[in-house]
Amino acid sequence: MNKEEVYITKSFEETKLLGEKCAKNLKAGGIIALYGELGGGKTTFVQGIALGLGIERRIISPTFIIVRTYELNIENAKNFYHIDLYRTQNQDDIKGLGLEEIISDGKNIVAIEWAEKMGEFLPEKRTDIFFKYIEGDKREIKIIKHE
Repeated sequence: MNKEEVYITKSFEETKLLGEKCAKNLKAGGIIALYGELGGGKTTFVQGIALGLGIERRIISPTFIIVRTYELNIENAKNFYHIDLYRTQNQDDIKGLGLEEIISDGKNIVAIEWAEKMGEFLPEKRTDIFFKYIEGDKREIKIIKHE
């Protein structure tokens, strides 16, 4: 059964706070797939997730390096992976990154920006988060949990 929630955030801080709130429900093996246009709030949301997971390091988008890893101090969880597929061109690019191993490990928590580029590599059990620009700093954020 899929569970869907819709939120409206009115600022950078509210988007980050929603990410932090969502992190409280994450466990080892959790996959978060983020969708939305450039500047839609995906990285801000991931910064909130990282805060909620207890990561104190500054979170910046891994646009040019594609994957950033952060060690976790959460029961049964090893690492938090922040993946940004914006610069990938095709499935072959993705295949060569080793993302299947990261996702299937079961001890990681993974957030994937531009998740639509994953195609068949995206697991069925995940949380999809869609970001829609409304105006100014206002965003509609739809969260769909696939269990």
